[in-house]
Amino acid sequence: MPIRAVIFDMDGLMLDAEPIYKIAWQRAAVECGHPISEELYFDLIGRSRVDGEDILLGAFGPDFSVEVFRAACGRCEAAAFAEELPAKKPGLDDLLAFLDSHGMPKAVATSTERAQAAAQLGGLGLWDRFNVIATGDEVANGKPAPDLFLLAARRLGIEPSRCLVLEDSEAGVVAAHGAGIEVWVVPDLKPPSPAVEELTQGRFASLAAVEKELRRLLTAF
Repeated sequence: MPIRAVIFDMDGLMLDAEPIYKIAWQRAAVECGHPISEELYFDLIGRSRVDGEDILLGAFGPDFSVEVFRAACGRCEAAAFAEELPAKKPGLDDLLAFLDSHGMPKAVATSTERAQAAAQLGGLGLWDRFNVIATGDEVANGKPAPDLFLLAARRLGIEPSRCLVLEDSEAGVVAAHGAGIEVWVVPDLKPPSPAVEELTQGRFASLAAVEKELRRLLTAF
């Protein structure tokens, strides 16, 4: 069945933001007396802020104050992103231009809150490149629940089965699969486990490789 729309994740897929978040969250956690290990941070990738805080509460127990951590995290993130915006991933501009040339609707479905997504995408000239933006604070359940992708498809006015999701995280892959949407993964900091990769219809090394495959598919119809 031909693809009628493409839904993009943001952090880790379009933007090289995960390293910035990683530094900010780990600094905030140290301030709060609960350092986040590399392994634990990997469990946070692709999750909403609330879900990430719940994971940390489960890991650290009742001595971990979500409120104190949230305040520290806000300060650390503001400082980190004030220094520099995350870079666009290689191949992103060419991929967007290719989809535009085919009149393909595009959406963003990101666990990031809308205000922060607007600042990052707007600062890089990307906000107006998409027909639809769906953010983590607009759904009841974040990834790996399917809510975000279903919201994006609904706003696009296109059946989920006619969409394609591009993701980098395990949580995002599981969410797209649960929404009944074909998903391609472009791994970032953490490669998907074999079990999660089985849920995808393709694994690609870069957005340039995604464009090459989409070019092949779209010119076939």
